[in-house]
Amino acid sequence: MKSFLTLLFSFTITFSFAQKTSPKTEPFVLGRIEKINSKVLNETRTLNIYIPDSYNKNPKTAYPVIYLLDGSANEDFIHVTGLVQFLTMIQKMPESIIVGIANVDRKRDFTFPTTNVQDKKDFPTTGHSEKFLSFVEKELLPYVKKHYRTSTATIAGQSLGGLFVTETLLKKPELFDNYIIISPSLWWDDESLLRKAPELLEKKRNKKIQVFVAVGSEGQQMEDDAFQLSEILAKSKDNLVSSFAKMTEENHLTILHNSLYKALEAINKTQ
Repeated sequence: MKSFLTLLFSFTITFSFAQKTSPKTEPFVLGRIEKINSKVLNETRTLNIYIPDSYNKNPKTAYPVIYLLDGSANEDFIHVTGLVQFLTMIQKMPESIIVGIANVDRKRDFTFPTTNVQDKKDFPTTGHSEKFLSFVEKELLPYVKKHYRTSTATIAGQSLGGLFVTETLLKKPELFDNYIIISPSLWWDDESLLRKAPELLEKKRNKKIQVFVAVGSEGQQMEDDAFQLSEILAKSKDNLVSSFAKMTEENHLTILHNSLYKALEAINKTQ
């Protein structure tokens, strides 16, 4: 009896110890963090980068790159990476590299100078998109091409990010193959970019460009502006293919994920 009680006690101690012992763990790594020192912006910028699993297994393969504005870890990088991984898994798009550009001051970087007094009052740091675009063209794109095997390039942005993507499309269309413009803040500077769009689109493009524009139920002005942009793009036939999605069940907070799903699916259907 004494031996049985001793055995039972020993089992109880061992079981209790096992219950309290932490399970063996290892990190779950979604991507990598890299820093780029920008002379143009005079600051260090953080890049959150997702590399497909097959990248190191296929040393001769070049991969499409998605440049994601608002790409901080606490903004859109994580859920967009999951979306791309899912679309890849169901073979709606090829495996792709994602470069999430973490923000320092998105109001500063994504807007051009405005003449609207209220805009200046509400957003005092704004008006430096030209410098940010120079950073993208002269530093970011060369950096990614130098360090990774890349093929086509896509840029995606929402709201003020959508305004910046629109400005990039109109002023430097050759920088990217695909432009995803979601809920663009074309009201900025009393819609001056929208008014200039037809003239800017007359510039000859030497390669095929795809553009996807989406807007949700986000107020009359934003909805009308997005639709007007899509109409202007549809009339431009010189190597430009565009599509438009009105997503009535989405609002300004919810539209990005589902519209990116549609955008990436649409873009990759025609490639």
